Amino acid sequence: MTLSLILACFWAVLAQVIALFPSRDHHWRVAYVLIAMGIPLLGYVVYQNGPLVGGLVMIAAMSILRWPVIYLIRWLRKIRG
Repeated sequence: MTLSLILACFWAVLAQVIALFPSRDHHWRVAYVLIAMGIPLLGYVVYQNGPLVGGLVMIAAMSILRWPVIYLIRWLRKIRG
């Protein structure tokens, strides 16, 4: 297993542990930090393992951070008209 996949697994475990604790803002601040950490990590996964594995990691990350993805899709639909 490559270093990038190990880091991606740690990222996923960290996100799940954070989700266990209550938050006043429903974890939005932490979601922004996870996104900021996850985008370069996803690039590193694609660089080391190829686009297929990168796509699988991206799908896994999107399932963990599903509400930011849902709000992004809603915002893009509203802009498109």
